Amino acid sequence: MSVVLAQPPALAPLLARGALLSPFKRPRPDADFPHDRLVLPALRIDLAHLAAYERVCGFATGEDALPPTYPHVLGFPLAMRLMSDRGFPLPLLGLVHTSIEITRRRALPATGEYELVVYVGGLEPHRRGTEATVITEMRAGEELVWESRSTYLARHRTRSAGETPRGEREALPEVAEWRLAADIGRRYGAASGDRNPIHLHPLTARLFGFPRAIAHGMWTVARCLAAHGAPQHVRVRAEFRAPVLLPGSVTYAARDGRFELLGNGGRLHVSGVVDDLTTDGR
Repeated sequence: MSVVLAQPPALAPLLARGALLSPFKRPRPDADFPHDRLVLPALRIDLAHLAAYERVCGFATGEDALPPTYPHVLGFPLAMRLMSDRGFPLPLLGLVHTSIEITRRRALPATGEYELVVYVGGLEPHRRGTEATVITEMRAGEELVWESRSTYLARHRTRSAGETPRGEREALPEVAEWRLAADIGRRYGAASGDRNPIHLHPLTARLFGFPRAIAHGMWTVARCLAAHGAPQHVRVRAEFRAPVLLPGSVTYAARDGRFELLGNGGRLHVSGVVDDLTTDGR
């Protein structure tokens, strides 16, 4: 069923509701989940909000084009409404964003009018628990111009044998070193609306088992894409491998269509691939 919203829902009540309901959730891959499709029609971009997002992520400002990651921010309140729902089986507290795939089918003018649709694509077993896929679609008129698939992991005991060994990866050339300030989580939270306490302050992060605040995964991907560049017709796939502690230093490495964000000792935080669909013809 499609549920049409007059405006994006406020995030603070959704975070509170999700936190209160989390202890009562019993995640499992065969659980039922909400099948509603949340629709936000006739969406216009707040240009001041867009500029704040571009600045904190490193994108050029003042251009009449949306960065490839920005529609995720627009759809995030709708995704939060679904994931904080009583019928969503995974607890919001402790939910980990593990990957995202974004397809931008053409240039997205910042002055355009769009429709957003967000829904849960399904649940899958994961070696560490249960993973949900949340799908966001953006349309201009009847045309699908942008879409994403995000996976979110709820950790719990499984019958899996444990960690799946990863193959050797080819090292990418180091391009830049970035020093990340302690307040980057607060700045991105203000621009994106994602004010998860693990990103804001050391004290609130320690309540969830982190020694310091950690950077938003979507900020790390956006920052990499701002440095890497992306054609207008593009597919981006990124995996979040390990949290980035704040403050800290990271190394951005890239070659051709691949990029990585590395920490001390070469620890892999983010890995991604950028495919130019214009040249690939897909």
